[in-house]
Amino acid sequence: MSYAGSNPDPFEPSDPFGPPRLRRSPLRRPLTVALAALVPGALLGWLAYDTLGGTGTGTGGDSGPDRGAGAAASSSTLRSPTDDATGDDATGDGKQGAGSTASTAPASLKGKVVVIDPGHNPGNVQHTADINRKVDIGTHWKECDTTGTSTNSGYSEAEFTLDVAHRLRTLLQRQGATVKLTQDGDRPYGPCVDERARIGNAAHADAVVSIHADGAGAGDRGFHVILPGAVHEGAADTRAVVGPSKALGKLLAGDFARTTGSSPSNYIGDGTGLVTREDLGGLNLSTVPKVFIECGNMRDSKDAALLTSGAWRQKAAQGISEGIVSFLRG
Repeated sequence: MSYAGSNPDPFEPSDPFGPPRLRRSPLRRPLTVALAALVPGALLGWLAYDTLGGTGTGTGGDSGPDRGAGAAASSSTLRSPTDDATGDDATGDGKQGAGSTASTAPASLKGKVVVIDPGHNPGNVQHTADINRKVDIGTHWKECDTTGTSTNSGYSEAEFTLDVAHRLRTLLQRQGATVKLTQDGDRPYGPCVDERARIGNAAHADAVVSIHADGAGAGDRGFHVILPGAVHEGAADTRAVVGPSKALGKLLAGDFARTTGSSPSNYIGDGTGLVTREDLGGLNLSTVPKVFIECGNMRDSKDAALLTSGAWRQKAAQGISEGIVSFLRG
């Protein structure tokens, strides 16, 4: 059987004893020459594109893998001086996301003002005449301040409140809040209770928390949050802030209990951890949301063991911080 001429279109005439061979197209050589000229030009173009960093947007990773030094230079332009100084991104988790910037991931409490009021002052004990003078709190006249209480071993309430205030300030600043203290151990005594209220008012604070520890009898344990009553007398008018202060107090009590593991007071507040008072100048004269928190009883040995623990004070600061953050986020 012969294969010659069996398929004349695609094959050249075949060797009777060999396989059929494809016929060479008359266009094959011109095409080969053209391709040989085009390939080097395309290669040079790709190399120039790669060297210049792709599309020239500077992101280095939106549409493809990073490109070595070009990508590193591009990503450095996305980091602000604040990022470099703190090592944290705007979310506060310490990890710079791809293409993230402070402007696209603002801190959650940016623009919020919190005033922390550390109760009493370590120097009050040397200025009893000054802190005993009376000031007008609207409903009546009251002492400028007091020395506060202490544990049986001598750890003072003023030391406790200032330590917790410092820890709380750090936590809130990490969230982006502007934080002010009514005193930072930087004055000989006070300030008086009326001035403490004015500091929060002048700052137009979104929230004010006054930190304290109680001096009740042994066996009285737990924390409680003090809310302002509805007062409208003399210089005091709390009517506009009673509602938001109550909301702040409830959130604060819940988060404080959860974070510290402490129970609401067993001697005041009927187990709710909430108490309303109309005799505290710091609350009566406040025109912004404000509460007090008595973190525990310094005169009870079990509570005192907590209050004198740095680890527990960090939990206390965390619980107060979470309550404030919950309130400010609405």
